[in-house]
Amino acid sequence: MPMRWIILLVLFFARTVMAVQFQSIAALSPFIMESLAITLTDIGLLIGLYLGPGVIVAIGGGAVATWFGDKRTVATSLVLMVLGGVMVAYASNLGWAVAGRIVSGAGGVVLNVLMTKMVIDWFAGRAVSTALAIFISSWPIGIGLSLLILPALAASADLQTAWTVLTICTVLALLSFVVIYKAPEGAVTGNAPIKFTSLPWTPLALAAALWALYNAAFAMIFSFGTLVLADRGMPITAASSAISLYIFAASLSIPLGGWLADRTGRANWVILASLAGKMMVFPAVLYLPEAYVPATLVLGGLFAGLAPGPLVALPSLVLSAEARAFGTGVFYSMYYLIMMIAPTLAGGLSDYLGDVNVAFVLGGGMVFLAIMAFGVFRRTVSSPQVAS
Repeated sequence: MPMRWIILLVLFFARTVMAVQFQSIAALSPFIMESLAITLTDIGLLIGLYLGPGVIVAIGGGAVATWFGDKRTVATSLVLMVLGGVMVAYASNLGWAVAGRIVSGAGGVVLNVLMTKMVIDWFAGRAVSTALAIFISSWPIGIGLSLLILPALAASADLQTAWTVLTICTVLALLSFVVIYKAPEGAVTGNAPIKFTSLPWTPLALAAALWALYNAAFAMIFSFGTLVLADRGMPITAASSAISLYIFAASLSIPLGGWLADRTGRANWVILASLAGKMMVFPAVLYLPEAYVPATLVLGGLFAGLAPGPLVALPSLVLSAEARAFGTGVFYSMYYLIMMIAPTLAGGLSDYLGDVNVAFVLGGGMVFLAIMAFGVFRRTVSSPQVAS
């Protein structure tokens, strides 16, 4: 197997473990609530703390890697994930659990930023959309594994057993990364000067907005979809199952989208087709007869999953090798900022107007804005200013 695919496997495993760690609080919430004597509000706090500081941590991690080196920074991030996980596992009260989630989340956010950069380093110009699509698919796989394995372990043994298995997996991710990962020839991995003025701010901001709007619209579906369908009269269990079909279909098609973008050389059309198919889901769920909704969600999910690989590859079109670590950190900081605002805005407006369908209207609007952002991005990157 070529070295770059072995490297991708190592990065994929580490990010899968990150997703399992992120989802572990939700997956084990009944057991944690009993163990720490906390409420659902506290569980929500612990969930949000993992990615919440991402706006600051992402850009800080990119800057640190620029000085300190990619591998050392990621190894340190994995150490933080191990330490934070242990703090949560042995927490005797909410305060220690909060501290553990902040520590592990800081490591996870930096890992996400720099491993994305590492994939681009290894695959730039050579199946980069395919590689990024495979890398991105580690997130839903990790979420699913967390929900499947951790509660079963806690139920069959105890909560501590589930935490122990997760800690072992995190340590294995650290060890495999330290032992196997190496930078490709020609990659800039540290001691590079940071020049704010040299970053392509306009296309980078457009790419970040596009990726954030895509994900915020996705969040509208899995956050509010069950409620929208229930409001139409569908039983809760059937509504939840229908929405899960969308998520499952999207997860399956993520690698396919990256492969199509690389194989055909038409990443633009893959992105546009994906966004168009995604946008059609919102009015379909709101207005189609109930019998057609599950099939529509499956089709919409298959289209939606085509875009992530080529979307995350967009910064590689505008960032030089020297600016890639810091620029990727800026990209994710902008992404986390928009992702923090958009779902909160949708939920707040839905509450204010007393209509959950508002979230789906906003979701369709987010996809439309994403399409507009993509059009402006393409015009920007083809301009002489960016080309130079």
